[in-house]
Amino acid sequence: MISINNSVAALLHELPLNSALKMPEAPCLEFAGQRLSYADLADAIECFGRGLVALDLPRGGRVAVFLEKRFETAVACFGAAAAGGVFVPVNPILKPQQVAYILRDCNVVVLVTSSERLQLLRPVLAACPDLRHIVVVDDGAHADPVASVPLHGWRQVLDANTGSRHRVIDRDVVAILYTSGSTGMPKGVVLSHQNMVAGATSVASYLGNVSSDVILAALPLSFDAGFSQLTTAFHVGAKVVLLNYLLPRDVLNAVVAARVTGLTAVPPLYIQLAHLRWPTTVSEHLRYFANTGGRMPLETLKSLRAALPKTRPFLMYGLTEAFRATYLPPEEVDRRPDSIGKAIPNAEILVLRADGTPCAAHEPGELVQRGALVGLGYWNDPGKTAERFRPLPGLESGLVTTELAVFSGDTVRTDDEGFLYFIGRQDEMIKTSGYRVSPNEVEEVLYGSQMVGECAVLGLPHQVLGQAIVAVATPLGDGALDPVRLLGHCRDQLPAYMVPGHVDVRAGPLPRNPNGKIDRKELLREFLAAGEGDRR
Repeated sequence: MISINNSVAALLHELPLNSALKMPEAPCLEFAGQRLSYADLADAIECFGRGLVALDLPRGGRVAVFLEKRFETAVACFGAAAAGGVFVPVNPILKPQQVAYILRDCNVVVLVTSSERLQLLRPVLAACPDLRHIVVVDDGAHADPVASVPLHGWRQVLDANTGSRHRVIDRDVVAILYTSGSTGMPKGVVLSHQNMVAGATSVASYLGNVSSDVILAALPLSFDAGFSQLTTAFHVGAKVVLLNYLLPRDVLNAVVAARVTGLTAVPPLYIQLAHLRWPTTVSEHLRYFANTGGRMPLETLKSLRAALPKTRPFLMYGLTEAFRATYLPPEEVDRRPDSIGKAIPNAEILVLRADGTPCAAHEPGELVQRGALVGLGYWNDPGKTAERFRPLPGLESGLVTTELAVFSGDTVRTDDEGFLYFIGRQDEMIKTSGYRVSPNEVEEVLYGSQMVGECAVLGLPHQVLGQAIVAVATPLGDGALDPVRLLGHCRDQLPAYMVPGHVDVRAGPLPRNPNGKIDRKELLREFLAAGEGDRR
């Protein structure tokens, strides 16, 4: 087993290793009915890390992991960290060209994947000139080389175990997480060991995670909140159940079967889960459910709380660029269910005007975060890094280097007690008839009608209005959706300039981006491609 110098994790891979020293036989990971103990995981991390160095992985070399959730996915990520490399978790639902873009963009040296996924990637890997090795986790290692890149079997790399790991410190880069990209190609957010360890410590503290927890990993591990399920669990020695689900029912079944105590998901999944019948026994073991990746509709929150009366809800907000920013304590949910709370431990959140001065209570401004969780910037993109990661006005000092904060691009406000409220992304705000309209605010009214299953609000180009508001919605359950009645509800609840001019009713689920959020950008592209702008 890896030896470490202290009992407090400074490096990412020390999170599971410390737990392995304290509770070696405790279950760490569960997948498809199989379990891995903390001792087993620690040994695998040690072997894979040394095996990567035996493949001449340089210090800071990028290791892409293109796999569904499984034991090898966790071992590869933490093993790359232990080797002194940088892991790049690639969302398993991405298409070959998207994967190739990531491999090229951050100069991946080693690719860890399965034989089935490798077959899909074969046509595009020749365009990835930095790729030197491919590690295949199943029997595909005996296949022909790909673009002259040698293939290695999983066991072959584990058994090599001859390399001496590179020395790293907490300021060194450990991961590059690619955002789904609201505009243009996805950006690689660069995170240090310090960022990820501080995030795990902070989140585990306010969620109250303990070693007896059973945490369901339903989100993609390429998503910061998804990978957080591993880091927070490993920090306290809890067990993680890895789940690759097809249907929301699969998530509920896993919660019941594994007696899950903690569930974190994004609003579109919670909207679907709220429509299912939850066994009354679930609330006996599900200690909390946490929302991230956008605002949870109030109707969804009410339904979940009614089904889970003993389960504590945590409403959270975060950025890939800074892991997590705020949370609302469960005891505040009844008083302010539409709030995203206050700063998480070891972070400071400010609401600033365009000139950098603080906003007053109730005044909209940009959410800005500072502290140990703020990432290092975007990989190989100094322009976008300079836009988002900037010094805070008024905090500059005589030091040669200046602390950077992350400017979120999100508009929020505070109430008189300092609780934060999300208004919308600056690049998604709709400008109509001289007004600025938050899509989230209109969507909240649509959900409140109890007529829609899912919805998204868009702004389409309009010669007179600037932008016309369009709602895309699906019926609730198996029923039909009457757009005239829905618009009547909107007129009762909203000022005239916020009422959608049209409701586009769709039968099936709305499109998702790779992190499971409803993809407004894709919907907008569909409308524009169909020439649906000024006609609305």
